Amino acid sequence: MAISTSDLKNGFVLDIDGDLVSVVSFQHVKPGKGGAFVRTKLKKLSGGAVVDKTFRAGEKLERVLTESKDMEFLYPDGDGLVLMDTSTYEQITVPASEVENLDLLAPNIAVNVLFVRDSPFRVELPNFVELSITRTDPGAKGDTVSNVNKPAEVETGASVNVPLFVNEGDRIRIDTRTREYVTRA
Repeated sequence: MAISTSDLKNGFVLDIDGDLVSVVSFQHVKPGKGGAFVRTKLKKLSGGAVVDKTFRAGEKLERVLTESKDMEFLYPDGDGLVLMDTSTYEQITVPASEVENLDLLAPNIAVNVLFVRDSPFRVELPNFVELSITRTDPGAKGDTVSNVNKPAEVETGASVNVPLFVNEGDRIRIDTRTREYVTRA
């Protein structure tokens, strides 16, 4: 669908020279001399790089329709992940390469899937996940210095640093953006 630069809004996904980009910000500029133009900051969906691009006022751009769906991760299937739409119970398989922090993904976790042109483009984990500790060393008595951490392995096989008082079998909350321990669950 073609739109004019005057119709731009933050968050729109555009197809610029074959790259899918999201509009981060835009500014209409009307200089005293010469024609008006639109200065934009665009974020590439495939890499996350932010680029500056300038368009002439009234220039036509190709807008890509996107849809975001809440889905539930069911199980891994070879190189893919089987997800289920929680409203229609329809199942789809997406490549595992489309998921960041894949090792923090456990079955039955709700994820957000971005669909571009009716095909899954990116799978985002929730900001926090609760997982069980499967292996960690016991904390030594007398270790009371603040902010002392030890490595621990969670049920998905991921390794995270946890405080000394966390033991095997405990459920912990992990921030998926930073991969850090937040609290016991």
